[in-house]
Amino acid sequence: MHSSDDTITAIATARGRAALAVIRLSGQRAVDIAASCFRGKHLKDAASHTVHVGYITSSHGTDIDQVVVTLFLAPRSVTGDDVVEISCHGGDFAARLILDRLLEAGARLAEPGEFTQRAFVNGKLDLAQAEAVADLIHASSSLAHQVSLSHLQGRYSEILSDLRAELLELAAFIELELDFSDEDVEFADRDRLVRLLERSGRLLSELLESYRLGAHLRDGVRVVIGGRPNAGKSTLLNAILGRDRAIVSETPGTTRDEIEAEAEIHGMLYRFVDTAGLRETSNAIEEEGVRRAERSIEHSDVLLYVYDMSVGLDEQESEFLRTVRERRPGLPVVVIANKRDLVDDAAPEPDAALALSAERAAESEEELSPLIQQLRAIVGGEISQSDASHVVTNQRHRHHLRKALEAVLAAKTSLDAGASGDTLALELRIALHEIGAITGEITNEDVLDQIFSRFCIGK
Repeated sequence: MHSSDDTITAIATARGRAALAVIRLSGQRAVDIAASCFRGKHLKDAASHTVHVGYITSSHGTDIDQVVVTLFLAPRSVTGDDVVEISCHGGDFAARLILDRLLEAGARLAEPGEFTQRAFVNGKLDLAQAEAVADLIHASSSLAHQVSLSHLQGRYSEILSDLRAELLELAAFIELELDFSDEDVEFADRDRLVRLLERSGRLLSELLESYRLGAHLRDGVRVVIGGRPNAGKSTLLNAILGRDRAIVSETPGTTRDEIEAEAEIHGMLYRFVDTAGLRETSNAIEEEGVRRAERSIEHSDVLLYVYDMSVGLDEQESEFLRTVRERRPGLPVVVIANKRDLVDDAAPEPDAALALSAERAAESEEELSPLIQQLRAIVGGEISQSDASHVVTNQRHRHHLRKALEAVLAAKTSLDAGASGDTLALELRIALHEIGAITGEITNEDVLDQIFSRFCIGK
């Protein structure tokens, strides 16, 4: 067990060649330790939020590197403790030597996420904001960045805290009624309680429903491109990406393994998977490719099924699509009639959502536009600044929101049925506990350790 009084240190920047590297210190002795290794201005006399140029020296007095030291004194720092940030020349070697020197001078190597955990413990961030720090670091698209930043700024926490405060006030009145049960008095406004429970249910339902979009923002949308050999799957992938990622050939069975590539489209990250052509084959390698394609479809978020419009969608393909829809009724399936440039007047099959030419799409955004619009309609992703705070990306939050919603609905049912005050009070306490667990107003040390252990060291 480490003490919260320890002064911790870590390299806060990624390894590798760069212009700068940053080493952080946080704790009661952060300034003293930095001062003992610094040749330049006397740091102990320096004011907060000041910057100083000098040298970090070894225990023998030799210079290790020229650095810039920035001081943030408690409580005006990111962690709430004294914080020192040392910027040295980039690369692993100088940063590692400076880190070793700080450890030698009395600091302790920080655990993963320990800087952010201290910010939470010292009231600089609530738990939802702290988790948003990790989400912001790992954001892989502009929309994911927008939502994470909104959560970090506290808008999401404000929504939950306001809701919890109202529920807490009415729960207190219910509890007060229990204390005066012999006198048959009512302190809680029943009409207000009904309105609050209805509004709470709507808000919690809205947040829960947003998780599907939130999960796509966090992980990306896995779009599998399936179909017969030579239907134009690889050509379509290359057109979407705007580059040649997959080999295109007139020879059937060219693609024998999954080819994955990422693209950000209107702020959302899509992970496209080009698969082997679906057909019966005696070639062992191609047969394995077909099995992998079918398995990939099982784990997709969206299936783009491509068929050759000049050949048509045969009964075997229609049966395959029926099977997919039966096994995964919630899977969005877009059937694409490709190669319309080879067909003069034929209409796409009734099952097809749209017709296009993947060859033309490589040169024309207009040709590809209907497919992009369809993907956006399936996934969502139109997020305003105010909407960003209502998008849930965290699975832990989803669990607590579901439990809170169940408690709120149970409380509404109990109220409508004229149940006793102690039953109503119990359900309100459950809802309060679950909402508080999201922002950290209700904490569990094991949960905190689990959350912050997922952070990188130095954050």
